[in-house]
Amino acid sequence: MSRVIWIHPEAPPKPALGAPCNGCGVCCLAEPCPAGMVVSLKRHGACRALVWSDAEHQYRCGMLVHPSRYVGWPTLRPDALLNRLMRRYARRLIAAGIGCDADLDLDRDLDPRVDRETPEKR
Repeated sequence: MSRVIWIHPEAPPKPALGAPCNGCGVCCLAEPCPAGMVVSLKRHGACRALVWSDAEHQYRCGMLVHPSRYVGWPTLRPDALLNRLMRRYARRLIAAGIGCDADLDLDRDLDPRVDRETPEKR
């Protein structure tokens, strides 16, 4: 089965399985993780807590940036104790820092960011 996910044009390409996360967003755009299922209230489709960072040119998990925005307390300060605790729990749920676990095959022919010129054509 194939399906289309829409990725920001400036997002980095998906890293190899097990490689450090680079913020490509593929995993979270394909389906929410356990934390994302809770905040998105769905099991399929893009996670609503996924946010694009213009400054870093990558996707970030909103549960690691400002979690209270996604659980109903948007005015809570980012450094508040509750945010710090939720951030720590979310980091464990998504295994942040462990490496890419998105075992997805991407059709690179459809990716406009990929240079399709072969070395012979250059």
